[in-house]
Amino acid sequence: MNRKILIVLAAVACAFGAACKKEAAPGPDVWAVVNGKDISRNEVEKYYRTRVNAEGPAPSQEEALSLKLSILDELINNEILIERAAKLSLIASDAEVEDKFTESKSPYTEEEFQKKLKDAGITVDDLKSDLRRQLSVQKLLNREVVAKISITDQDVSDFYNKNRAQFNVAEPQFHIAQIVVTPRPDPSVHNRKNDKALSETDAKRKVTLLEQKLSSGADFAQLAMDYSEDSTAATGGDLGFVPESALNQSDPVLKHAVLSMRAGEISQPIAVSKGGGYRILKMIAKEQAGQREISDPQVQQSIRDMLRSRKEQLLRSAYMIEQRGDSHVKNYLADQIMDSGGKLPAAK
Repeated sequence: MNRKILIVLAAVACAFGAACKKEAAPGPDVWAVVNGKDISRNEVEKYYRTRVNAEGPAPSQEEALSLKLSILDELINNEILIERAAKLSLIASDAEVEDKFTESKSPYTEEEFQKKLKDAGITVDDLKSDLRRQLSVQKLLNREVVAKISITDQDVSDFYNKNRAQFNVAEPQFHIAQIVVTPRPDPSVHNRKNDKALSETDAKRKVTLLEQKLSSGADFAQLAMDYSEDSTAATGGDLGFVPESALNQSDPVLKHAVLSMRAGEISQPIAVSKGGGYRILKMIAKEQAGQREISDPQVQQSIRDMLRSRKEQLLRSAYMIEQRGDSHVKNYLADQIMDSGGKLPAAK
């Protein structure tokens, strides 16, 4: 009887909001709490500013709030993973952070780098803190997820047999990398040395120097990352596989050079007829039309890489769900948006 009375009293209290109302935020600008740690509105707004194009049209209120919810969810997940990394002594060291910091600023002059920080509304300490989180999370996932992935020869064979048609090449393909030198520098393109030719004469001087470095045995991909003046610099100039039909739309001189090169060969500097400047090409591999067999090492590696990527994505998702289920998370921003019908109270 006493138990029934307690249940009734609890129900009445709930009905009048005395015991069942939503948990109140610890402060007006606390947007989430993860295992007792606050995530503030300011932190979300800081990341939001880095993802919105200041020169483009302003996002609608709904678009802005949707992006902020997404950023907050990322910060919640990161906090959960950072706590796990700390528990396993996997927090990135100062030396690791400094190495990553140096790498991240290397494509820019000091002036350009400071401008990027100012435009994003962050400090050097903010950036280093973010890099520490990224490196720590990656170390954690490498141990807890990536290390558990195993792709067997049977997995590769099974995928090939089920998807044999994917490996029937319709036309010859060329795996090409390039180093581009242009006489008119593009401010939106960067290389690791921030080295750009400023005129046709400067471009000629630069491409001659690069040709000498290549003749002396310098690594093509590293030179591309250091000196190439186009968007492929970040990936070592790698253009991927280019089908023969795509060459018909390029400069005839460029097409002739590609068709005449052997695998592993590096071209002489090729003058660009439209716009000036030069290209140096490397033929990484050539593939003839026809069925590629599983005995081809490239076929095996491509299947292995694809299967590994798929499994890693699956395990990362499962791992995150598992870790989040073991955590106490309260998302006050989501509550505010729901309670206001899609609006957000002004900052206090």
